[in-house]
Formats: sequence, C-alpha cells, structure tokens
Amino acid sequence: MTACPANSDTMSGELCRVIKRPHIERISSLNLRPRFTLPPVLVLVRDLIFASRISVTAQAIGVEIKQLRDPAMLAAENADRRLIVDLNQGGAIDAAVEWKKRTGGEVIGFVAHVDADTIRRARDAGIDHVLPRSRFVAELESLLRGR
Repeated sequence: MTACPANSDTMSGELCRVIKRPHIERISSLNLRPRFTLPPVLVLVRDLIFASRISVTAQAIGVEIKQLRDPAMLAAENADRRLIVDLNQGGAIDAAVEWKKRTGGEVIGFVAHVDADTIRRARDAGIDHVLPRSRFVAELESLLRGR
C-alpha cells in the first residue's frame, strides 16, 4: 500500500491514480454548498439512481428540488413551479396533467425513445415538454434552470 498523493489515505498506487484522485478533484470542484437561487422544481421519478443524478445536478447549479416517488403524491403539491416527471411510471401522465390543471405549472416529461405510444399519449394529454430520456439527460442542467 502506498500513500495517496491527494490525501493521507492509503491504497494501491493504481487505485489512487485511477479512482481516488479524479474522484476527489471532481467533488472538490463542484463546491456543493447549498445556494438555491432558482425557483424550486418538483421531481417525480421512481428510479433512485436517476433521481440521484437529477439531485446532484440541481444542487451543483443551485436549484432546489423536491423529490416524489409516487404519482399519487402530486395531489398534495399545490405550488406553482415546474415538474419533471418520468412518463414511463404507471399513472404519471394522468397525475401530471391533474397537477398542471390545478397549479398552472410547467410539466417536463421524459420517456424511453422507443415508447412511441407513451410519447403520443403525453403530448395529447397536454404535457408541456416530452423528451426522450437521452435528450433529457443532455439538457438536464438547462431544464432545471428553466431554459
């Protein structure tokens, strides 16, 4: 075991070079102190890994989010803000449309690009922005900022 050049932790030199050091540099460059300056965003995503990705991006750019995992939880949300929703969740389209009617907020939905039926249903139902998952990921920061 050798000392890691980034700190005093010990690990194999190869691990330190490949994993530890870039990880430390990336985390320290994010400056993750909360500094919420943009309007809050509701996030209805059941997938924990994807929700985590949204959360980290939001925190890095100073956007407060409130995460929901169940479409039924939208009924209790009355704030006029934006909603990001995984449209592949059962009941998500109907819950998002009801929330939009009640609050007047903007709905941004993402869906698997091969799910043409869900894309069509979401657009017909009145979801403001329906994006394939890959495009959503590519534009996540600007979507959280409100474009």
